[in-house]
Amino acid sequence: MRAVRYHETGGPDVLRVDTGVPTPEPKADEVRIDVRAAGVNPVDTYFREGAYEPATLPMIPGSDFAGVVDAVGGDVTEWAVGDRVFGTGLGNWNQGSYAEYAVAGADALAPLPTGVSFAEGAAVALVGVTAWRALLDHGNLEPAATCLVHGGSGGVGHVAVQLADATGATVTTTAREAYHDRLRTLGADAVLDYRREDLADAVVEAGAPDVILDHRVDDYFGLDAEVAAPGATVVAIGNTDASATLPDVPGARAKELTVALMSMYNTPDFGDVLGRLARLLADGRLAPDVERSYALEEAADAQRAVVEESFFGKLVVEP
Repeated sequence: MRAVRYHETGGPDVLRVDTGVPTPEPKADEVRIDVRAAGVNPVDTYFREGAYEPATLPMIPGSDFAGVVDAVGGDVTEWAVGDRVFGTGLGNWNQGSYAEYAVAGADALAPLPTGVSFAEGAAVALVGVTAWRALLDHGNLEPAATCLVHGGSGGVGHVAVQLADATGATVTTTAREAYHDRLRTLGADAVLDYRREDLADAVVEAGAPDVILDHRVDDYFGLDAEVAAPGATVVAIGNTDASATLPDVPGARAKELTVALMSMYNTPDFGDVLGRLARLLADGRLAPDVERSYALEEAADAQRAVVEESFFGKLVVEP
């Protein structure tokens, strides 16, 4: 098969399309997917750079996938050849999805609803699981609560806005002004420019959040504590620097804030969350936005764009 691989860690230029790569064979509890689309995520670049150690070299990047089941392991009964599926969790301890075929555990995927494209399925998997676990598993977001989503135009952010709205929460999010109208159509009640100097005041005016989803906790930890409602939960899903500072510990303690640090890769049951996302996709209550698609040969451009460019939603690679 053809697959994008890196044989050593480094910049985007270490990615290359290899031909004649052995097509993977599923183990007893796995399925093989004829990959029609693979999501592009910042975490793909962390493994490629060596910031996160890949399981082996050469390595195929890519966590998300959507496609058609091509083969099933001997113990697999829930999937059959020809099923349309989407899933996530690859590209770290196992080979990824920037390839014509990929192998995944039978419990790491869900049916892709009719009417949802392969590109949309690949785009929503990792970010959807991340947003679900952050808001619902860690944040315990409830109807009528107020939720703040930092970076609402991003991959996780634009899905989190939709999930929070689906719960019946009041949603505040931040983004560039160019994206404000699109976020309102996705369910945001208040959309704020993250560059405004009075951001903290504006968040509180919109409603002190009970749950905060923070993708850059090293930048916003202090603001989170300042604007949070008493008893709020801050869920940190990402950072730029390795450390994050809480400027006012007594103030945060007085509010009895809970801080949850999470990684999507620790999800105990990918299939369960993906199945719930599939129902929202089927009902039209969740619609991932695919900004651009790239060929395998353009994977380096896709990985540059995902960390360097401003865009709405997700990027995908289509073999």
